[in-house]
Amino acid sequence: MSALTIRLPNSVHQTIKELAARDQISVNQFIASAAAEKMAAVLTLDYLRTEAAKGRREDFLQLLDLAPDAPPLPGDEWPSA
Repeated sequence: MSALTIRLPNSVHQTIKELAARDQISVNQFIASAAAEKMAAVLTLDYLRTEAAKGRREDFLQLLDLAPDAPPLPGDEWPSA
C-alpha cells in the first residue's frame, strides 16, 4: 500500500469528511473508492475507443442488411410528435 499526500481546498476536504461519515467509512476509504471509480470510467472509455477503432463500416452495413424489414414491436415505436 502507498501513502499519498494531496492538497485539497478546505471546502472539498470538509465535504469529503461529511460524505465519508454519512457512509460510515473512513476518509481514506472514501478517497480510494473515488479514485477507483474515476479509473474505471477512464479505462472503460479507453477500452470502448479501442474496440470502436477496430470496427469496419462495411461489416456494420453487412450485418444491418441481415435485419428484417418489419415494423417495430408494440412499445418500440418512435414517440409521435
